[in-house]
Amino acid sequence: MAKKFIQPGEVIDYTAGSALSSGAVVLIGNRIGVLLTDLANGEVGAAQVTGVWELPKLSTDVVTQGALLYWDAGNSRLTTTASTHKLAGYAWAAASGTDTTVQIKING
Repeated sequence: MAKKFIQPGEVIDYTAGSALSSGAVVLIGNRIGVLLTDLANGEVGAAQVTGVWELPKLSTDVVTQGALLYWDAGNSRLTTTASTHKLAGYAWAAASGTDTTVQIKING
């Protein structure tokens, strides 16, 4: 392996600004990650920044497979509306306008 290789880049250290539960979505700059463990305020833990996850979405959004999804941090959910939200990835599968979750390939 090349001498400059650091790691595969699937997980990043995240420092919690408050107590958070495993599975919580966190913003890391302009990207999202999903916590792999519970974290206390100030604790450092692993956030997965790749993969396909089932996460909450705005229930009225109709999502087509492959649609870009954005993280609405104020409401802790995904949306199809870019606005001031951060790009989170794309829809792995379609979701109806009554579904409360969507499968997303994060940071794709």
